[in-house]
Amino acid sequence: MSFDPLKIAEFLANFEANKKKIRGFQGCNFLELYRDQNNTNIFFTYSYWDSENDLNNYRHSELFKSVWAKTKPLFNDKPEAWSVNKLESLK
Repeated sequence: MSFDPLKIAEFLANFEANKKKIRGFQGCNFLELYRDQNNTNIFFTYSYWDSENDLNNYRHSELFKSVWAKTKPLFNDKPEAWSVNKLESLK
């Protein structure tokens, strides 16, 4: 997600206010926020869901609608999202 540099603080405040609700949503097992080292107005969220159905339930929830309504106007470029399958994990 690429944000207007003047709106980053607003994004971070919204994330802070909602991160525990998102992480506590049924089926969400993991949530992280990353910031690009070189282009500091670019952020990534990484979440792990029990199933695609759980993720879709979140995407159609009032929580998502509320978070997205505050996040979307802050972008300075089209956001991208991917759903991926884990092929391998080394610890």
